[in-house]
Amino acid sequence: MATIKIKQIGSPIRRPESQRQILIGLGLNKMHKVVTRQDTPEVRGAIAKIPHLVTVVD
Repeated sequence: MATIKIKQIGSPIRRPESQRQILIGLGLNKMHKVVTRQDTPEVRGAIAKIPHLVTVVD
């Protein structure tokens, strides 16, 4: 199965609690951290909810 790399580009400070929980669920907690996740609809949906905080890296 394909994987994607997700990089945190925004700070969760002064963001709603739901957006913070999405970051934690993706395994992100610090600026510029990169994690590798399976490319599933659930992960894509989480990324779509916080496009201002994360980016997909090649």
